[in-house]
Amino acid sequence: MENLNDMVTFARVVEAGGFSEAARQMGVSKSHVSKAIARLELSLGVRLLNRSTRGLSVTEIGAAFHEHCIRITEEAAQAAEVVGRLQSEPRGVLRVTAPVAFGRLHVGPAVAEFLSRYPRLKLDMTITDRMVDLVSEGYDVAIRIRREPSLHVVARELAPVRRVVCATPDYFERRGVPTAPQDLAEHNCLHYTHFGTQGEWRFQSPRGEIVVPVKGTLRIDDDDTLAQAVLSGLGLAMLPTFIIGGELQAGRLRCVLSDYVPLERRIYAVHLPNVRLPVKIRAFIDFLQARFGPTPYWDRIDDEASVVARGT
Repeated sequence: MENLNDMVTFARVVEAGGFSEAARQMGVSKSHVSKAIARLELSLGVRLLNRSTRGLSVTEIGAAFHEHCIRITEEAAQAAEVVGRLQSEPRGVLRVTAPVAFGRLHVGPAVAEFLSRYPRLKLDMTITDRMVDLVSEGYDVAIRIRREPSLHVVARELAPVRRVVCATPDYFERRGVPTAPQDLAEHNCLHYTHFGTQGEWRFQSPRGEIVVPVKGTLRIDDDDTLAQAVLSGLGLAMLPTFIIGGELQAGRLRCVLSDYVPLERRIYAVHLPNVRLPVKIRAFIDFLQARFGPTPYWDRIDDEASVVARGT
């Protein structure tokens, strides 16, 4: 049929016993209802209703047609109810991608609590540092660490990323404590190469950006392994606190140059623009945002710790 709405209107007219009452129930004008019935009869090429001064009656064809219209109306209501349920309760499959270190350390441990909260939901998660295409690869949400999110996606910030220069207390006892970025020239600076920087570290200071060349015995594109090298006492490195926050709080690592802040990145949950965001996506992002927050747990001060992530 060209217009299923006209079929629903016809069913309402028959049930209400007239145009006026059907119009009142539907919240439309009587002429709107009359035009819908006339349009339906014209498209079918038959008369569905007999109109007279005494009232309205259904033709034989109209009665048979009415049965089908009733079923269509009921099924339309059921379809709307299904959509409503899907929008009110997270369910189905949620496809998520997250970077390796952050996904393993923080998103992965949150999965059990999230799924226990939403038992009708299944999570399909990929842990990779590769830039995933949400459209072509069919992902619902991507966790990304960036200075600024891309313009073609919707992004919600989950947490800031603090990077600190750190080493073991033993290393600083042996090599001394740098008090300015320029002092790093005298240290074994273990370098993370994933961002493509060529042997230099960047800091923000009251006087603007400071770029310092560094050199050391290890260059590596995996920050987990880099953290282990620092913990072994090999040298110092610039690392995100979401990887080493616990080590800082426990005193196994110490951060320096706290007056010089490395260029900051942020953790975002991104998804494609959607007029009506699926509730499963909203629930997941809300959950992570509440779990991490503007001061994530890996940066919170622990009163029992000898050293905290803020370097005090």
